[in-house]
Amino acid sequence: MTDRLTIHVPVLLEAVLKWLAPAPGRVFVDGTLGGGGHARALAERITPGGLLIALDRDPNAIDAGEKRLAGLPVRLAQANFCDLPEVLEQLGVAAVDGVLLDLGLSSDQLADDRRGFSFTSDGPLDLRFDPTEGEPARRLVNRLSIEHLADLIFRYGEERYSRRIARAIAETRQQRPIETARELADLVARCVPRSADARRIHPATRTFQALRIAVNDELKSLEIALRRIPDCLRRGGRMAVISFHSLEDRRVKESFQQDPRLRPLTRRPVRAEAEEIEVNSRARGAKLRVAERI
Repeated sequence: MTDRLTIHVPVLLEAVLKWLAPAPGRVFVDGTLGGGGHARALAERITPGGLLIALDRDPNAIDAGEKRLAGLPVRLAQANFCDLPEVLEQLGVAAVDGVLLDLGLSSDQLADDRRGFSFTSDGPLDLRFDPTEGEPARRLVNRLSIEHLADLIFRYGEERYSRRIARAIAETRQQRPIETARELADLVARCVPRSADARRIHPATRTFQALRIAVNDELKSLEIALRRIPDCLRRGGRMAVISFHSLEDRRVKESFQQDPRLRPLTRRPVRAEAEEIEVNSRARGAKLRVAERI
């Protein structure tokens, strides 16, 4: 997978560049490298004399980034963005001019059948960003009680049919374990009534979101990052976060409003225009919020 060109299209790229305002000689962080689209655009604009530090939990993203960003002033590190202070210390960087976190999945991850992020994948239902850490989603699905599963799917996926889905999972695994993404997606689709949303999102979207958040401990990582990253910014430095669901956006909004170190710059989240959504459907749910270190 790492030797092919990326199919990922970065969301809200022009808005990110506008609000972060990269310029030659500046130091920036892309805390979620992914397919490298944001990273490349930032790195190109801080040349000459600048530095981009790019992090990702996914080792595939780091391996691919070494090839895709070759020749640009980029330092790569496989790390969780909540550990940014330690990464900067190791690199001897005291403070940075800007930090970007794009909390969405990359299209490259969705296309990798070995990871189970895609609803049509016949590969193992894994959903981990770093396949060497934590417990794959298929183990959760096959071992948790109905009550625990229902609670997890409701809490992290905001799925109103969570109990129906949990019962169906329990009935299915009595016959055979659920192993692939397609198996789970098809099961969930049979539990969720079709609605107006069905034309826009797959009925398994919220369930997969919940499992992905659980196995990667995503909300905890975000909360830690929101507490720690402001101290990594120079005065006047900016932090930009792109979120894709309300659980993330709510935490970002509240942190930016309540943190005395920060001044929110976006009164409302920046959303993608219709033209961008038409060419990149992933941009539909994206929300960008930006704050400045004071």
